[in-house]
Amino acid sequence: MQMNREQAWVLLREYNKEPFHLRHALTLEAVMRWYANELGYSDQADFWAQAGLLHDIDFEQFPEEHCVKARKLLEARDIDPALIHAIACHGWGLTGTTDQPEHQMEKVLFAVDELTGLIGAAALMRPSKSVQDMELSSLKKKYKDKKFAAGCSRDVIARGAEQLGWELSDLLDRTLQAMKAAEAEIEEKCAAL
Repeated sequence: MQMNREQAWVLLREYNKEPFHLRHALTLEAVMRWYANELGYSDQADFWAQAGLLHDIDFEQFPEEHCVKARKLLEARDIDPALIHAIACHGWGLTGTTDQPEHQMEKVLFAVDELTGLIGAAALMRPSKSVQDMELSSLKKKYKDKKFAAGCSRDVIARGAEQLGWELSDLLDRTLQAMKAAEAEIEEKCAAL
């Protein structure tokens, strides 16, 4: 089954109530849409965004079965198998899923999931509380500081860049640009929660 954005949002809200998790989902939705457009997949931007929106659908209620439970929840609703695979494989090597990222969209989702959390945490440390005035050099310092946002796996971020065939610096820069471009939209959607 193909879903529109409203249906995907209703489905996400069925399993997610915490503002933190909803903000993360909205961030990944916007970042994935930016990447689709940036990388020449504009015709698939809605699909990329939907994968970002729903990627952690199971995490709030089923953290021990993350990505594995998502597959079951979505299969039970007859969701598009390509979307299910994309969502399940973002946990490859981290959770019990055996799905591996194959397509560029899946590799981007794998790479930016943890990174958006790190960038968001870095923004909160700034007087502006925004990514708008964040420089790549500042982000690199936060990335190198293993104690900062320790829950954001640098290994996953680095492995994501490697899977994409990008330099780590390129992944950091592009994702920072994506978050700058989407920040106002994300804030507007979060204010409505």
